[in-house]
Amino acid sequence: MQYETLTVEFAGHVATVTLNRPEVRNAFNEAMIADVTAAFTALGARDDVRAIVLAGNGKAFCAGADLNWMRKMAGYSDAENRADAMRLAQMLSAVYRCPKPVVARVHGDAYAGGMGLVCAADIVVAVETAHFCLSEARLGLMPATIAPYVIRALGEQASRRYFVTAEAFDCATAQRLGLVSEAVSAEALDATVQRITETLCANSPNAVRECKQLVQDIAGQTIDDALIEGTAVRIARIRASEEGRDGVSAFLEKRTPRWRDQ
Repeated sequence: MQYETLTVEFAGHVATVTLNRPEVRNAFNEAMIADVTAAFTALGARDDVRAIVLAGNGKAFCAGADLNWMRKMAGYSDAENRADAMRLAQMLSAVYRCPKPVVARVHGDAYAGGMGLVCAADIVVAVETAHFCLSEARLGLMPATIAPYVIRALGEQASRRYFVTAEAFDCATAQRLGLVSEAVSAEALDATVQRITETLCANSPNAVRECKQLVQDIAGQTIDDALIEGTAVRIARIRASEEGRDGVSAFLEKRTPRWRDQ
């Protein structure tokens, strides 16, 4: 798996995708958008990958859109702008809908579209010195393609504020709002990410995939008869699955489930 703007490394069942344009604070352009989309699509389809870490190289996690790319967009036709925006939207969707759990390792600032990547992840571990900002309004723009993920992560009220003010906020605020799962020192960042990925890899791969999909499907839904029936169908199906049967048997027999040996 060779990419122009990022690296992919493997350690056991964990893949680490690292944004690798440190000279521009990992700002994304057409090449990075294509690379991230392709990487998460490919990793999501691999049986040997059980968790993905999304990281950045250099001082910042991701500064959003590359200025040269934005200058080029200024001259696009409406059709070209729509096509370009769809590629960005598809990149975020590839991260959010990836069947593997995604842990964002935020070692530095995440601005604009970089916040979209963070919000598309399932678990966010950030250094206490990181700052976050939805800066689009300063440039006469709006965070449209990242909005579905940001609003889910921050909530509606906080999104109203930070969309329109374009204020930067610190890691403590991001954690209070629910965006950041764990805020740690720079020295503790890698150990914390490793602890979380080890926990993920110890669980049933099928159950992890189904649990991630369960949250995405049910969040915000009305609790009606159809939803109640749907949840009963899901638990019945996973009880009868190979890993479901083995997991329950392993617990009762006080042995290790088979997926930990694979």
